Amino acid sequence: MKYLKKYKIPFSGLTTGKHNFEFEIENSFFDCFEQSLVKKGKLNALVELQKQENMLIVNFTIKGTITLTCDVCLQEFDSPLEIQERVLVKFVNESWDENSEEIMVLSKNDYELDISNLLYEYINVSVPMYTRCSEQGVDLVCDPAMLEKLTEPTAEEDQEEEEKTDPRWAALKNIKNN
Repeated sequence: MKYLKKYKIPFSGLTTGKHNFEFEIENSFFDCFEQSLVKKGKLNALVELQKQENMLIVNFTIKGTITLTCDVCLQEFDSPLEIQERVLVKFVNESWDENSEEIMVLSKNDYELDISNLLYEYINVSVPMYTRCSEQGVDLVCDPAMLEKLTEPTAEEDQEEEEKTDPRWAALKNIKNN
């Protein structure tokens, strides 16, 4: 995807030491990932890359807001997000089978680091399993109109009450007790 090309860091020409990069993450970033839990957001990713002879140390600081949908009232709200992560990038000649969350492996021939998948993963993992505007939002409460609709009895519940008072059913229940 052409949009994600701007999330690549060309490290081959960099000198040994620390280098800082800044990336804006907006709605078009999330559009590139179909299965993303987050569809909207405005985030800023500060990436500190420390280049060494045979490895890279990459520190991520991601701050901003993402738009979530409340699981109770279905209202969309902005939730603040702040993430601190670190990844080590090793260079090897042969294939490497041992992968971990903190260590990435690149070939010695690679010249750039694609961080788009890392950013996507860090943001989506930080989304809570159960979202609620009063908990993840800032100074928000659930929509009172929707909460009122949730507490009103439905037509099915009204019908169940009518069935409970029907004397024909009460007589059949007595048969079961014999």
